[in-house]
Amino acid sequence: MEKWECTVCGYVYDPAEGDLTQGIEPGVPFENLPDDWVCPECGVGKDMFEKLS
Repeated sequence: MEKWECTVCGYVYDPAEGDLTQGIEPGVPFENLPDDWVCPECGVGKDMFEKLS
């Protein structure tokens, strides 16, 4: 699964880890995160993330 990086603070969302701070279990792809999910480090929305190559 692909990792996504916040363009504001550099936080990397890794689907293998999920985001337990917001109740996202491991295994959830970035595309399946809720629309109201925000970066756990700086609080920006999904539109501020870019796929890592």
